[in-house]
Order: sequence, then structure tokens, then C-alpha cells
Amino acid sequence: MGVKNFHFVTNGTLALQLSLRALDITEGEIITTPFSYVATTSAILWERCQPVYVDIDQKTLNIDPSKIEAAITKKTKAIVAVHVFGNPCDIEAIEKIAKRHSLKVIYDAAHAFGVTHKGRSILNYGDISICSFHATKLFHTIEGGCLVAKDEDIYNKIELLKRFGHNGDEHIQLGINAKASEFQAAMGLSNLKYVADIIRERERLTNLYDQYLDGSIIKPKGSTRVKYNYGYYPVIFNNTEKLEMVMEKLNSVNIFPRRYFSPSLNKLPYLKVKDRCPVSEDIADRILCLPLYVGLDNVTIRKICEVIKK
Repeated sequence: MGVKNFHFVTNGTLALQLSLRALDITEGEIITTPFSYVATTSAILWERCQPVYVDIDQKTLNIDPSKIEAAITKKTKAIVAVHVFGNPCDIEAIEKIAKRHSLKVIYDAAHAFGVTHKGRSILNYGDISICSFHATKLFHTIEGGCLVAKDEDIYNKIELLKRFGHNGDEHIQLGINAKASEFQAAMGLSNLKYVADIIRERERLTNLYDQYLDGSIIKPKGSTRVKYNYGYYPVIFNNTEKLEMVMEKLNSVNIFPRRYFSPSLNKLPYLKVKDRCPVSEDIADRILCLPLYVGLDNVTIRKICEVIKK
């Protein structure tokens, strides 16, 4: 993968929780994105920190760096940013802000297995980057995840944290059990040899979608400096009504796209503080991920696109 200091763990959510613990972030505010899977927020809350939501860029759907500094307070400890759908954040801008304010940076790269930025694995950025190997991902270990730590001392700390905090009979610190199983490892080794073929096939299917839809929908904008992994095919409709109409028509022919991500996380009912994020809230109401997997046939893609265009 082109990274150092790699840990294989039980799942991506635990990877986020371990990241916060390893960086000694157990209280205070964490700036994050409202446009992600709920696990990004869950990990922050579970570690007794307060998520502070910063709205997203309308084109990339990633956290908008131009809005981050206005959200920083004396309580801010870190930035947890997400490479949404595997499309990297503006990592240069986020790094500058973090350095200026002495903040840690954790990247939730759950979708970004195999993605490179300027020729380097996207997992090399931030103090820690995490990835998910859940069964829905293009590379999976049934359930699993990983952490990549920039600092070797942090890497060693994670090693203790993930296996009860002890080394042999010497108990060094508080830890939990985040070790992945041998069965997960076996599945990962079985899948690993197919990754290049999987990404190539997903690229071919993505190009078919692009061809058949022919500009009839809006897609998030990616960077030309990125080698993408074609993990998802998100489309944005003009309004919620059109999205719901398309979902109903597709469901009626046994095709099941996913409203991913919905709701915008700043609207979760159990949050004590509700930040306003109008861009994320709007996109969450209008975005749909279409089926994309190895084995998806051309006829089905054409059918999906015909329903959408009609």
C-alpha cells in the first residue's frame, strides 16, 4: 500500500476510536464534516468529545477548509476530515490550518483504499489515517479496518491500545481488544490479489454510467491529481422529489440504490448542539449512490440509466 506504521484492526469505527485515544484526545471539541457515515460522529461522541460540524464544499462534498478556522475555539483539539467516496480532501489547506493552530488531524479514509494523491497513498496524510475493510468496500476482510500513523511512537501506542494495553505480563496502559481475527486476515489475503482487477472493472462500469447518463445528472467533482479507486457512483438530483421518484421506479424493478449519506450528521436527534450546515443538509436530501460492483452487467446499468433519464 506504500505506507509505514500500519495496523490491521477489527473495523473502521474502532480504528477511529483508537486514533483519538492514541493522540490523547479524550475530551474537548473536534471539527468534523456533517457529510459522512454516522460512524465518523459515533467515534467522536463515544470518546466523550464534542463534534463541531463545518459545512462541505458543494462540488467535492468534502469539508470546506475555508470555513474551518471560524469554528476553532480554545476547546478545539483536532480535525477529523473524511475523504468522501474516496475523493481526497484539500489536504494541503487542512494541514496549514492544523499547523497554525497546533491541532491534530485524523483522516477518515474509509472509502479510500488504493487511492493516491500526487503519486502517494492518501493514507500517508494526517497524524493518523484510517480505512475500512467492511464487506461493502471494494477491498474487504468481511469486517475490518486499518490505521496508518505518521509517528512511530503513536504507532507503538496503538499496538498496546489494540491488545489490552499489555506486553506479555507487563501491563503498561489501559487498552481494549481491537485485534482482527485470522479469519478476517485470510479473507483479506484471498481478496488482495484481485484488487487491481476489481478497480479496473469498477472504472469500466463507471465509464458506462457516464456514457449512458450523458450529463443528465450532477456528480461530485474530483481532483486531476488523484488516482481514484471507483468505489462509488454518487449522483445528485435537482430536488428530493426527483430522487424519491427515481428510487421508487428502480425499486419496482428490483434495483436498490442507497441514500448515502442521509441524513446530514448535524441533524442527528441525539446531538446536544445542532450546528447549521445548509450545503450538507441540501446535498443529503438529493444524493443517491447507484449500484456499482464487479458482476454488474451492462444491461442492468442501461436499465438504471433509462429509468433515471425518463
